[in-house]
Amino acid sequence: MTAAADRAAGAPWGARLLGVEGLRIVLASASPRRAALLRELGIAFDILAVEVSEALHPGEEPQEAARRLAVDKVRAALALLTPGDAGWVVGADTLVVAGGRALGKPRDREDARAMLRLLSGRRHEVVTGVAIARMGGGETVSGVEVTRVSFRELEEADLEALVESGEAMDKAGAYGIQGLASLAVDRIEGDYFNVVGLPLGLLRRLLQAAREAERGAQPRPRR
Repeated sequence: MTAAADRAAGAPWGARLLGVEGLRIVLASASPRRAALLRELGIAFDILAVEVSEALHPGEEPQEAARRLAVDKVRAALALLTPGDAGWVVGADTLVVAGGRALGKPRDREDARAMLRLLSGRRHEVVTGVAIARMGGGETVSGVEVTRVSFRELEEADLEALVESGEAMDKAGAYGIQGLASLAVDRIEGDYFNVVGLPLGLLRRLLQAAREAERGAQPRPRR
C-alpha cells in the first residue's frame, strides 16, 4: 500500500465550501474518477490506496454493502496513518444494481459484455456508500446515495465499442457515465456525481453533520 500526494492548485473555494480548508484530506481510494472530482474543486488531498475485500456478504443488501465497504476503506486507511494527524479520511464504494443483481467491476471482457447486456434497454440503480472519519480518533460517519440511470437498447456494435475501448474494465457495472457510455444513457434521476463515483452533496452533508456532532460533544465553558 502506498500513499501518493495529489496536491490541487488554485484558490481553496471548494475546500471552503466543504468546510475542510487548511485540513489534510486523505482519499482512501485508487479511483481516478473520485480523485478527478476533488481535483476539479481545487481541493488538496493525498491518495492512500487500501486493500479491502469487496466481496458481498450472503443476503447483504446493496446499500448496506456499499456503506460497509466505504467504512472498511476508511478504517484500513486510519490504521496506516500516523496518530495525531489533523484532517479527514474519505472512503467510498460504488455498486450498480440491475435485475436484482449487484454488479461490481467486471472480471474480464466477457464479464463486461454480460453486464452491459444486462443494463441494455432498462433502468438500473447506482449505489455509492461514503464514509468519513477524523484522523487520530473520532466516530466514522457514513451515508448512501442512490441514482437511477436508464440505458437505451445497445446494439452489438455498441457493446464491442464500450468493451474494446477499455473503459469498461475498472468500473462498477462496466461503464463510466463521464466517458463513452454517456452515449448509452437515456435518462438519469438523481446525483450525476454519484454515478461518476463520489456524490459530492452527500460528502458535504456528512462533513457538516460530523462537525456539528463534534461541536455538540464539546464541554461548555463554565461561567
